[in-house]
Amino acid sequence: MSAASHVPLRSNRSRAVLLTAAAAAAALTLSACSSGGTSGGGGDTNFVMGKDGISTAKKGERAAAPDLSGKTVNGQQLDVASYKGKVVVLNVWGSWCAPCRAEAPGLEKVYESLKAKSVQFVGINTRDTSVQNAVAFEKQMGVTFPSLYDPTGKLMLRFKKGTLNPQAVPSTLVLDREGGIAARSLAALSEDKLRSMIAPVLAEK
Repeated sequence: MSAASHVPLRSNRSRAVLLTAAAAAAALTLSACSSGGTSGGGGDTNFVMGKDGISTAKKGERAAAPDLSGKTVNGQQLDVASYKGKVVVLNVWGSWCAPCRAEAPGLEKVYESLKAKSVQFVGINTRDTSVQNAVAFEKQMGVTFPSLYDPTGKLMLRFKKGTLNPQAVPSTLVLDREGGIAARSLAALSEDKLRSMIAPVLAEK
């Protein structure tokens, strides 16, 4: 009887540990527009977190990007697999997201300076209930690279667990020429940080 009386105490303690872990996970996403959450975490993805907050995976140890195809915000058909042989920068954004607004001009600037070097940018627009909002955002921010329209986040859910957190908006991934996920940031990026994230992948032979 006395042994049984300790069970609730033990479960309360583990509940407190879980709550602390959840609070820590939520704190990590404060720099993004997301509401927190840990889905997309875990998984054996061979990412190593750098001091700059950018995670990288070594060549030969990278998870493959999933099928990312569908309509763009402008109604065109797009398949990211068609860019194989190029370095692809995937940026997850929403017109409702202030950090996305802040990083958009830098993304466009880096895209313009690198597109001649076989670097392709593709956006994934998420949680915008109206495609008009996404189109207006691109026009206002001067964004010229294409973005897949993914209002319900179904494309994001195709990523292997641990490669992308669907709750973290904005996020940026760099795919190598074979379509492997080489680098990841789950927060808004400065122009310099973005360049430093792309450069090592672009330098690979």
